[in-house]
Amino acid sequence: MKNISAPVFIRNARLVLHDQILSGSLSASHGCISSVDSGNNGTSGDDWEGDYLIPGLVEIHTDNLEKHLMPRPKVNWPVLPAIIAHDAQVIAAGITTVLDALSVGDIDPDSLRNQSLQPCAQGLASAAAAGLLRAEHLLHLRLELAEPDLPGLLAPFMLDERLALVSLMDHTPGQRQWSDLDHYRTYVTGKRGWSHEKVDQMLAVLAERQQRYVDENRRLVVAMCGRNGRNLPLASHDDTTQQHVLEGLADGVCISEFPTTLAAARAAREHGLAVVMGAPNCVRGGSHSGNVSAAELAREGLLDMFSSDYVPASLLQAAFMLQQYGYSLPEAIATVSATPAAAIALDDRGQIATGLRADFLRVRVHDGIPVVLGVWRSGQRVY
Repeated sequence: MKNISAPVFIRNARLVLHDQILSGSLSASHGCISSVDSGNNGTSGDDWEGDYLIPGLVEIHTDNLEKHLMPRPKVNWPVLPAIIAHDAQVIAAGITTVLDALSVGDIDPDSLRNQSLQPCAQGLASAAAAGLLRAEHLLHLRLELAEPDLPGLLAPFMLDERLALVSLMDHTPGQRQWSDLDHYRTYVTGKRGWSHEKVDQMLAVLAERQQRYVDENRRLVVAMCGRNGRNLPLASHDDTTQQHVLEGLADGVCISEFPTTLAAARAAREHGLAVVMGAPNCVRGGSHSGNVSAAELAREGLLDMFSSDYVPASLLQAAFMLQQYGYSLPEAIATVSATPAAAIALDDRGQIATGLRADFLRVRVHDGIPVVLGVWRSGQRVY
């Protein structure tokens, strides 16, 4: 990222502000928005022909990088090319700030995730320092609580300034995301190629690991995240019951990621947690795991944020779809910009307002689908 001081002037746009859509113009200089005005304001500047100008999207949980690191089962791709490809896909989706959700531990003992953790983190830092990345990349560490060496794997990241969010996960089959074991069997036999005999063997192994490690690891990592003045934002993952929500509250959780039931989402809202749902769930019309749909939570007014999860392009599309469920466009866009930014204390972005970072998109709706025509980060066009 260079030359952020170059001035930008855009006119004849529909600016999606926090509380209204304003037909007007925007100027930016030195990387920040310097003015937002109504009206066409003459003939100078870039004419957007009535296209939407919306804030750059803020993605707090995507494991899209993993797909580039392992494009096929047991096929490992070089780290830097994988990161560059991931960044290109993210920025093309309109995501200007992304929390790369790196797994710390895995419920699959044969997984290579632990071996790729440090190379990924180091590769992201190296690529950013070399000016190779167009989006801003921060870290979201997904802690698999049944991982035997979880505290040791987490420790090297505790002083990393990129670390913006930590989530507490327990993917042991038979509860939370995988309450329905038939859905679990279908998923792992398809994605990982396990036989039914292998699934039965792994169910016994995973149950034993959960019993041995989850409670103690939860206690240790929650304490680690609160030390040294970090007070890192914590998210729970796949809450299914009210008890799961209360357990998270006791740990200081402020975000409920992907609650699997309407009851859990209601409990999260009642206790002041921000509710995140997967944008692919909304676009597809349901959960791939057979859990509660994002549309149902939207209709109930229980959806605060979207995450693109495994499809970066789903984030903007899901936000626009919220208008079907009673959200105004400014309210819908906030679920993928202002609200996630606030949830992780990024108060310099997420809205179209003077003084904030000039992260914004040019979007045109075609056949009901929002299409990203351009992306600016800190006032510089990056796509």
